[in-house]
Amino acid sequence: METTFEQLEVAITGKIGVITLNNPSKHHALSTALIDEMCAALEEMLYRQVRVVILRAPAGSKVFSAGHDVRELPTNGRDPLTYDDPVRRVIRMIELFPAPVIAMVEGTVWGGACELVMSCDLIVAGDDSTFAVTPAKLGMPYNISGVQNFLNTGGMPLCKEMLFTAQPMGVQRLVDQGIVSHAVPRAELESLTRRMAEQIANNSPLVISLLKEELRLLSASHNLGPETFERVQAMRRLVYDSKDYQEGIKAFFEKRAPQFQGE
Repeated sequence: METTFEQLEVAITGKIGVITLNNPSKHHALSTALIDEMCAALEEMLYRQVRVVILRAPAGSKVFSAGHDVRELPTNGRDPLTYDDPVRRVIRMIELFPAPVIAMVEGTVWGGACELVMSCDLIVAGDDSTFAVTPAKLGMPYNISGVQNFLNTGGMPLCKEMLFTAQPMGVQRLVDQGIVSHAVPRAELESLTRRMAEQIANNSPLVISLLKEELRLLSASHNLGPETFERVQAMRRLVYDSKDYQEGIKAFFEKRAPQFQGE
């Protein structure tokens, strides 16, 4: 099984696979094309029976990923962040992938890329990395499963601060909250990540796979009732039909601060 990639670099050495985002002209934005390739890369890793996957940006990157590709968001009020949204697809794939996925983060992480990183099993980051969840800046409601992922990972106070302020947060805060495993100088980042990957790859892949699935099921054991889910979905539809949503998208393309009116 061999796939050609245009926006990724994919390498497998022994039982360790590495997926490197490679679209610097768009700051590795999570476009449909890039995510389709990421899903294909994970399929190839599955076929090759890798025991650990490392997800990274190129060495020395100032931006790990700019998050959702805003150019692909609809302007007609249609909710883009549905079950079949590309980011949702790749996050489900990472969560269900039988081997651990390690995010090796250099630079800034924006918007949906924060959730992508936090959906990985382990996060190792450069000590100058920052994370920003920015839907409030765009006037765009984040979907309920995405918010739940942030909440499960970061806890309520941190989740609220990141979502409400939409400001970059230094990686040390995420280390203190137990979200990021290690924050180290960039010069040490790759060696630490490789060492962790090798330690995992040397353990029983069946046990690791079982443990990953057990942890996933236990963390998702509190479900929303259908009435609550529908109420939240109705609120999200109102936002997508709003003038503020249109203003957020328009301001992004015009490279200016949005003027939200709350309508």
